[in-house]
Amino acid sequence: MKRLLLILLIFSIFYSCSKEHAKLKVTAILCNNAEHPIGIESRYPILSWVVESQLSGASQSAYQVLVADSREKLVDNAGNLWDSGKMQSNQSINVSYAGEQLESAKKYYWKVKVWDNWGNESNWSEIASWQMGLLSDSDWENAQWIGYEKMDSSKRVVEGVTGYGNLSKDKVEERAVVPLFRKEFDLTNEIESATLFISGLGQYEASINGDKVGNDFLTPGWTHYDETVLYNTYDVSSQLNQGENAIGVIVGNGFLYNNRERYRKLVIAYGFPKMICKLLINYTNGETQTIVSDKSWLTKPSPITFSSIYGGEDYDARLAESGWNLVGFDAVNWKPVQLVKAPSGKLIADNNHPIRVMDTFDPVAVNQLNDSVWIYDFGQNASGIVSLKIRGEKGQQVQLRPGEVLKEDGSIDQRGSGSPYFYTYTLDGGEAESWQPRFTYYGFRYVQVTGASPENDEKETGNLPEIIKLKSLHTRNSMPQAGQFECSKELMNQTFDLINWAIKSNSQSVSTDCPTREKLGWIEQTYLMGESVHFNFNIYQLYKSLIRNMKDAQTEAGLVPNIVPEYVNFDYYDTDFSDSPSWGVASVVVPWMIYKWYADPSVMQEAWPMMNDYMSYLESKSSAYTLSHGLGDWYDIGQNPPGFAQLTPVPLVATATYFYAARQMAQMAEVLNKNEEAKKYHSLAEKIKEAFNQEFYTTETKLYSTGSQTAMAMPLSLGMVPSGDEQQVLQNLIDSIHSNNNEITAGDIGFHYLVDALTKYGASELLFEMNNRDDVPGYGYQLKKGATSLTESWMALPSKSMNHLMLGHLMEWFYKGLGGIRQSNQSVGYKHVVIHPEIVEDIDFVKASYESPYGTIQSNWEKKADQFILNIEIPFNTTVKIYLPYSGEVKVDNGSDVAGNDPTYKYLGEEGDRMVYETGSGVYKFTVQHGK
Repeated sequence: MKRLLLILLIFSIFYSCSKEHAKLKVTAILCNNAEHPIGIESRYPILSWVVESQLSGASQSAYQVLVADSREKLVDNAGNLWDSGKMQSNQSINVSYAGEQLESAKKYYWKVKVWDNWGNESNWSEIASWQMGLLSDSDWENAQWIGYEKMDSSKRVVEGVTGYGNLSKDKVEERAVVPLFRKEFDLTNEIESATLFISGLGQYEASINGDKVGNDFLTPGWTHYDETVLYNTYDVSSQLNQGENAIGVIVGNGFLYNNRERYRKLVIAYGFPKMICKLLINYTNGETQTIVSDKSWLTKPSPITFSSIYGGEDYDARLAESGWNLVGFDAVNWKPVQLVKAPSGKLIADNNHPIRVMDTFDPVAVNQLNDSVWIYDFGQNASGIVSLKIRGEKGQQVQLRPGEVLKEDGSIDQRGSGSPYFYTYTLDGGEAESWQPRFTYYGFRYVQVTGASPENDEKETGNLPEIIKLKSLHTRNSMPQAGQFECSKELMNQTFDLINWAIKSNSQSVSTDCPTREKLGWIEQTYLMGESVHFNFNIYQLYKSLIRNMKDAQTEAGLVPNIVPEYVNFDYYDTDFSDSPSWGVASVVVPWMIYKWYADPSVMQEAWPMMNDYMSYLESKSSAYTLSHGLGDWYDIGQNPPGFAQLTPVPLVATATYFYAARQMAQMAEVLNKNEEAKKYHSLAEKIKEAFNQEFYTTETKLYSTGSQTAMAMPLSLGMVPSGDEQQVLQNLIDSIHSNNNEITAGDIGFHYLVDALTKYGASELLFEMNNRDDVPGYGYQLKKGATSLTESWMALPSKSMNHLMLGHLMEWFYKGLGGIRQSNQSVGYKHVVIHPEIVEDIDFVKASYESPYGTIQSNWEKKADQFILNIEIPFNTTVKIYLPYSGEVKVDNGSDVAGNDPTYKYLGEEGDRMVYETGSGVYKFTVQHGK
């Protein structure tokens, strides 16, 4: 009997402990904000974790981190590199590694457990890992840059020049060889692990024993190669064999070299294609072996006979040599590589999310134009390439011309996207052949096929080759999705998709303006569209690389140019295309945004010299605390075709931007404990604000300058309106919008501030009315004209880009306005959440969610005849204030399945027409019985 009681007692204790563990679970752990990163160069990586709890109001009270140099040690709970011990702290994101010194190329393993404020202890998390990159030049172990040919230094053209007219005449006229490189090598022992560190400029693809390394596209990321060159890191352990092996690499032009042929936004010549690599093999016996790029490699021109980031790609399958990247290949016609000059930029790890094929589209329609031309419609305008499967005779050639829109005769129209851009494929003949471009991309919905017919086409097509399959492959930055949105109004859902496709298509290794004629990193959109983009995707890595590129582009005078990387400037046309404050200020605003979104202050610290120098540059350009240069509210709607600002004076936009920059600098200085700088920039901001109002504000009428949407919205949004005048200025803005039939007139700069001002001051109903229509230029108008991605102009002009990022600011309102997902002014990383949904009469429900650094924030609401129901989810270790938009009897359900748990929510009273509650993490349902 005693034995039975003992067994029952042990079981009871075990069950109780298991139950407590089940209440608290670490569900995700990140290093440098990525899962299992490889090739990081941070000597003190930052560690974060997401926790789920069954208890409402749960937060972290302590954590313990273990880091080891083997998985086996962690299984035994031995952190031989770092055992933090039980740390009494609520910090669960961006915890700095504080263990033994980390070594180049080494792989490390870690796990974490946490304790909550109820005394519960979690189990250990799953084991995760990170691998270091090469921390010094010597770690490359004599790897050398190799090429097929050397470019004479007299042919160098950097920075690039516009591709048309006399400026580029006689420059970069020859095609560069797109080379293949290969090497065979023996591995004598049993392999434990193997890592490939590699860079190929402009872009490359590597293979080992015939299989592609990774599934990335257009690697490495784009940089100014005189300042920074990126390398990639791959775990290739599974691709190597004990014994004989072969590595092959093909290297294309990218932005390293673009010649004066076909369409070209610019011509540029850093040099001819080149590559460098180091393959590190760790054996099970503890020994290592390295294979590096050196003069022992062989090279030959590839079957890619033309490749241009702007003009397309040609491939001659007759030149392909089967097995060129396999062991035993007869390389009799290959030659030794040339050792070429290394780029002057520092070689560092590419930690951005790689570009990959993220979606695939089959044609929704195929139409014949004549005996040899067909139009394939894929239904969606997206960045990417084609995938072709074809059968025909040796030497037959097919041309594939992608495009965003069609002409009246049904053929491809490349007026707004850059012409001519096309692919050609020359068949080898025989069996079915498959091909897709490697080193270029475009934005397109349609593909015009010339010289081949669809398989089984019933019409007489002569002896044309047959297309077995043609697909559209959407390529973009593979950053994780962060948000979702849906509402009862279908036009708003369509608008969400319209903007989201522009976000996806313009998220490459940099944030581009369009995936067609420019592919350039115009930086104003990175902060004006920043809130919109970050709600949809985790852009921590993308924006950190943006800051590095801005630092590389900054001039000695302190200017951060409009385009980053600055492969070309357009000073020949107008100097404002290089120096516009509403563009350059991204160098100040983006570091602050990253801090606010992801709670990483190191980004601001590292960017401080750049930001400070840029502010000094703006000061040198100012007069009496005002600025007068720049592009202003680009692409607003006036009497003239879209382009330069028409409705708002450039000095107003530039000076308001100057104030914005000074204010952000003051805030960042406070966070970084730069007290003198904080005082300096607070003072500067106040002086700019005073000068701005003296210059542009009429006290009697409460109007700014021309009274345009942009002129009125910018000071409202930025807090520049004299105290006490805000409501009158707002009302004047609202009245002017009503008098203009609720039509949008603000452009690239101003529409962001208009959305923010109307949201901030509770005028979401008007914002909805302005955008819930298709009869005037705007989102609905674009959709009505057939657009499937956001267009460059409000009126969807086919002569402009049909896939453009810059006017998508309503996306921010979907999340912050309708969904109401925000954070308090003092919060970073969404530690203190605010749920403040804006209710619109004609919308019956909204569903919005966002993956914050702490976990999922969800805000779903619906209206019924006499009820308003709000369902929210707030992640572990955070708090929330809820602003209910109706008055009435409130019922709160915390949704907990734990008996007797106190949800600990508080009613804080009323603010304006809102009832305000405060609580901690958990799932809650608020039902307001308000009557009709």
